[in-house]
Amino acid sequence: MPVQEMVLARWHRLYGYCGAAGVHLPRARSLGSVLAAWCCGAALLLAQPLPHPHTGSFTQLVREVQPKVVKIYGAGGYVGITDYCSGVLISADGLILTVYSPTLDTENLRVHLYDGTRHDCELVAAEPLLDVALLRIRDGEKKFRDLPLHHFDLDRPTPKVQVGDWVLAFSNCFQIATREEPLSVQRSVIAAITPLAARRGVHELPYQGTVYILDGITNNPGSHGGAVVSRRGELIGLIGKEVRNTLTETWVNYAIPIEALKEFVAKARSGNYKPLERKKPIVEDRGGFTGIVLVPTILDRTPPYIDEVLPGSPAEKAGLRPDDLIVMVRLPARDGSGTYEEHVVQSVAHWRELTLPVEPGSKLQVIVRRQQQLLRMDVEVERRPGFRPAKPEP
Repeated sequence: MPVQEMVLARWHRLYGYCGAAGVHLPRARSLGSVLAAWCCGAALLLAQPLPHPHTGSFTQLVREVQPKVVKIYGAGGYVGITDYCSGVLISADGLILTVYSPTLDTENLRVHLYDGTRHDCELVAAEPLLDVALLRIRDGEKKFRDLPLHHFDLDRPTPKVQVGDWVLAFSNCFQIATREEPLSVQRSVIAAITPLAARRGVHELPYQGTVYILDGITNNPGSHGGAVVSRRGELIGLIGKEVRNTLTETWVNYAIPIEALKEFVAKARSGNYKPLERKKPIVEDRGGFTGIVLVPTILDRTPPYIDEVLPGSPAEKAGLRPDDLIVMVRLPARDGSGTYEEHVVQSVAHWRELTLPVEPGSKLQVIVRRQQQLLRMDVEVERRPGFRPAKPEP
């Protein structure tokens, strides 16, 4: 076969793939233009995700990744708390990285591998502020000595990703799979790379770092801890929990970048990990007074029930009553911009943290639950009797 015909045949094979991608190039009429077209087609091929170059299928990539993702079973089974989740293998002897959740709060943790075998596992370390945990299959060094497990190698450099990159998400969402059944696979695109501001239920999510926002519906029951991989099968993140954006009240589909978790993994594997300390915000008392007396703090997250409303106070004038549960508050932004911000009030301590910096004369909107109703009350903050501002430190 002449060289020109060979190149044309090669181009037609590439042309079919590029056409499927919506890229159409003119038919070449000389050897020089054919070679140029062939190079262009090859460049387009490399720029696309790496499924099969003719069919566009991700089958081979999925086959390579499936053995590295596991199904985890533990505590839960209640409304909003599943007793199953997902995880990724990061060592040949059974170390598993997953998202921290109540599912792991049990001594009867079990894991199903891709070949259908079941194994007991144990919690090695957990970091709530990173929303991550490390598990270990018991006696994994002995079990997998002769047949090491397929796993993601975190010692390799993490590929750089950017907005617009295609990714695949692997997880046991909705507990569709068990034993040797394959996990669910979803194709998605990184829509944004941004800090996370979200909550789970009425509680703020502990992890506030940078995340990958995905355009697919990846964060479902049981998905947390699943793998998000590049089009080359490289691990780039863990699927997060089901959460709502606190700014837009919309569900967020996101993944925690694996690069942010490598230090935790390295220290946890060596036994030298110490939990991070939560930084307590410095709150300045501005002398505001509402007349709301909450119940005593007896738990870490004591619900903000009103115990007493002082007579003649702004709270009484607004119509607040004992036994009202404070759900949300709308108050002036701390940056002095003149705007207002809304906060879900998580506890008695959180209410004090939010309201101490409020200046006298400011107006608050307090949303409370009274029996089966949600009521909005406008409270005008007054100056606390006998308040003296703290002297600035020299």
